[in-house]
Amino acid sequence: MNPELTTPEKLAALELNHLKSTWDKVLASAKIKQPSYLRLLEEIIDAEYDSKKEKMRIARLKRAKIPEIQILETFPFERQPLLKRKLLTQIYDSMEFVTLHQDLVFIGPTGCGKTGLGTSFLVHAINKGFRGYFIDFGILIHRLQQSKGDMTEESVLRQFESYDVLLIDELGYTSLGKDQAGLFFELMKRRHKKHCTILTTQLGFEEWASFLQNTHLTAALLDRITVNCAVFNMKNCISIRPKRIIYGSESEPSAKKK
Repeated sequence: MNPELTTPEKLAALELNHLKSTWDKVLASAKIKQPSYLRLLEEIIDAEYDSKKEKMRIARLKRAKIPEIQILETFPFERQPLLKRKLLTQIYDSMEFVTLHQDLVFIGPTGCGKTGLGTSFLVHAINKGFRGYFIDFGILIHRLQQSKGDMTEESVLRQFESYDVLLIDELGYTSLGKDQAGLFFELMKRRHKKHCTILTTQLGFEEWASFLQNTHLTAALLDRITVNCAVFNMKNCISIRPKRIIYGSESEPSAKKK
């Protein structure tokens, strides 16, 4: 016959893992503070709830496949004075981009911080309890194209359609064939007015036909995106990406001998 389980073992069996790890501290604190039974029970439940809530948040972040976690509070706005900070923070703080199913478009050159800003919105939504995902545009197109070949197209489309916030990074790096453009349009059409899609790109709207290679589809896509969106034009913003260059000679490559 098995011996009687200890209290920590019972807590582990009940999957009350936070309470199990803090049980001795809880008892010690109760002896000192002598709270009412109701107060002690509320504190135990609150602590366990907060612990599980935090674990779920961390799990959502992990599933989102974000290459580098970014938060808006650490973005160097002082280095990008042309950025509309007030509008950006208003949308961020209000959570309207999720609750109103807005599309966010960050347009600018490489290194200006558009991916970092987009990521900060995605992380913010995930921290608030929403489901999100980060994916490079080229990888997204590859997965959509692959799904068409292995007959899982509907399943893959539903997967990407379902995220509360979907960040598609570096839109336009890959030129699309007819089938690829159609699949991407289908995904955006399904998400339209239902969920928030965040797009980062180096291309202005007038250049989107260059990678979609279909003027009618481009017009239909932009017509949907611009119904309810916030566009942050960072084309005149400078690169804020840190650089560390080590030269293998005494002079820089551009230096000329006199």
